[in-house]
Amino acid sequence: MDTTTRPPGKTTVATGVLLSIARLTTLQVPGVSRMGRVPHNVARLFRRSDANQGVVVQIEDGRIFADLYVVLKNDINIREVSRQIQREVKRAFSEMVGMEVGRINVHIEDIDYPLNGEDTAPDKAIV
Repeated sequence: MDTTTRPPGKTTVATGVLLSIARLTTLQVPGVSRMGRVPHNVARLFRRSDANQGVVVQIEDGRIFADLYVVLKNDINIREVSRQIQREVKRAFSEMVGMEVGRINVHIEDIDYPLNGEDTAPDKAIV
């Protein structure tokens, strides 16, 4: 019986998995309304056909770099929500796939406001 220790094998994570992790994690952050669209020129540059997911992921030298395109809710602190997105996505990548994270860039594409002056405050009763 061979008692020598063998190095572990290699694990490969598909880019689609990283896209899903980034997208689902971002959507769970309070203040995020939905994912935005990746600008056409960026999608074409990276040859991405799934640009409607609002995420572009690259892996360079074993590190993950992500660009997240988001639409936020109104009445939130944009800086705080953006930083929370960065923290949560970085944590998710590190915990779920164990890869080092480079940059997480957050691009605010729009703000969702209520239509026709509707008040979205929960304490207002509709009569």
